[in-house]
Amino acid sequence: MPLQIVHHPDYDAGFATNHRFPMSKYPLLMEALRARGMAGPEALNTATPAPASWLKLAHAADYVDQVISCSVPEKIEREIGFPIDPRVSLRAQLATGGTVLAARLALRHGIACNTAGGSHHARRAQGAGFCTFNDVAVASLVLLAEGAAQNILVVDLDVHQGDGTADILTGDPRVFTFSMHGDRNYPVRKIASDLDIALPDGTGDTAYLERLATILPQLSARAHWDLVFYNAGVDVHAEDRLGRLALSNDGLRSRDEMVIGHFRGLGIPVCGVIGGGYSTDVPALAARHAILFEAASGYA
Repeated sequence: MPLQIVHHPDYDAGFATNHRFPMSKYPLLMEALRARGMAGPEALNTATPAPASWLKLAHAADYVDQVISCSVPEKIEREIGFPIDPRVSLRAQLATGGTVLAARLALRHGIACNTAGGSHHARRAQGAGFCTFNDVAVASLVLLAEGAAQNILVVDLDVHQGDGTADILTGDPRVFTFSMHGDRNYPVRKIASDLDIALPDGTGDTAYLERLATILPQLSARAHWDLVFYNAGVDVHAEDRLGRLALSNDGLRSRDEMVIGHFRGLGIPVCGVIGGGYSTDVPALAARHAILFEAASGYA
């Protein structure tokens, strides 16, 4: 069975090429996966929009209604970083539905990945930081509500701290949130995860991987996890314009193989989401995101 991949063409909401959020990375990621022979019909699954009932498990009902009706107040749109028009609204619903589907596929097959997701700055009350809905938080609460999982671990290795995920899931003993991120980066006001590790600017491959290697056994020893959500943001890369860390492509590959190999070696299902990545060289950025899928395919 090939690695199960969740995608939808409308993950790309058609932003201008000079927008700070590189929306074209989604179709370019699919091109990269096709070029690697990973996107055949046996591998691809099509995302469907998350219904409002799912979204309201994690987000305030009035905010969910505003996004769906494209009536988000301008102040909140500014915090998100773009207007919530019909294409952006649909994209947010699809990406969230895609992570739910990828999680279900991971429970069934051991591992699956969404070609979007990782929108970890969206808080309970509203979106922020290029994140409209928090797909991992929604998916966690959907699976818990359905009884498909009882204990969930979130491993967030995006360069930015997972403040929204922490905001939504804090106090829920069924979900443990872990974020390893750049210390001097967005958001300015962090919301404490269950475990946070803040790294200094310029942290490179060796120091990063050594720190991660000490943490993973501690995480797996905390509980019997039914599922791990892995946010594999590539904005830790040295060439990322918002990152401030210094990982190489080889470092990204070692990181992804370390995380996936650790949990799959214990028989724990892993759901991968791509997280952040910001570069004017969008084909190179898409190739960095493809590293997650290459690493995951070794465990499919």
